[in-house]
Amino acid sequence: MLKVRTDHKSLNGLEKAAVILLSLGEERGARLMERLEDDEIREVSYAMASLGTVSGKVVERLIRDFTERFAGTGELAGTFDTTERFLSKFLTGDRVQEIMADVRGPAGRTMWEKMSNVNEQVLATYLRNEHPQTIAVVLTKVRPEHAAKVLGLLPPNLIQMVVSRIIKMEAVPRDVLEDVEKTLRSEFMANYVRTLGHDSHAIMAEILNRTDKGLFDQIMEPLERRLPESAQRIKQLMFTFEDLASLDPQAIQIIIRNCDSDQLAYALKGLEETLQDRFLANMSERARNLVREEMEMLGAVRARDVEEARLGILRVAKQLADDGTITITRNGDAAAMLVY
Repeated sequence: MLKVRTDHKSLNGLEKAAVILLSLGEERGARLMERLEDDEIREVSYAMASLGTVSGKVVERLIRDFTERFAGTGELAGTFDTTERFLSKFLTGDRVQEIMADVRGPAGRTMWEKMSNVNEQVLATYLRNEHPQTIAVVLTKVRPEHAAKVLGLLPPNLIQMVVSRIIKMEAVPRDVLEDVEKTLRSEFMANYVRTLGHDSHAIMAEILNRTDKGLFDQIMEPLERRLPESAQRIKQLMFTFEDLASLDPQAIQIIIRNCDSDQLAYALKGLEETLQDRFLANMSERARNLVREEMEMLGAVRARDVEEARLGILRVAKQLADDGTITITRNGDAAAMLVY
């Protein structure tokens, strides 16, 4: 007869794992155990069968140690690479690539939101080789302003065929729409994301977007002398405070609501009048008057304070984009999105 186990130190690793699995109950423990490899299942099963009786105090101690170990693991690195490696443990390579293409972007919950954020020139280049009916379906599903840009980049004869099909188009059957989405995801979006992911200039632009002016100048001035073409490419990909004025009015209003009036006053101080008016026009009359009064009261301000305020608002915009509240594309367009 096996004796009662009263000392947790007497248990080896496999036996501790067996205790934890048994303490979860048959249903939950089985769901966890079935994820183990065959040889691991055999080893844990042997330990479980040989375990005997374990005292309640030992079970409590092991569960406490187990939870404390997880609570004390420190920081976890959640990145595209770690996610891809995690998925590859239990999914096929094709399925992993399909999911990662959706995860990596462009930003958007649905395929059509993502397509609305693809550079219009890139999308037009791809679509010009598709059947006019397919192009028509795609253009009716993306945002109208984006569809207009893409349509204008197609060959003239193709534009007429696409317009004709859009006018005559009836409700698209669900199975047809699903086929188009599947093709776009597998043939276009995966390649687009893969190319975008290896764009070192885009990566550098994202990094510089998060630096202050001092560090930006420290990096860019030597770069403009050594690699002028690369410097120009990075600047084109960067999203600046001035670019915020070109966003959709609803997006600007959302950004403004998430900023303090004094921060806005500093940021708008010295800004070109047309850009300044673009921000003010998207405020309520009360808020607009308040910001104008604060701007007048500020008088002369340090360039550093203005830069810090603008950088802070940019961070707010980027956070809103990361949260899915607004969408910002590389060419500076944006659209407000509802969060469910």
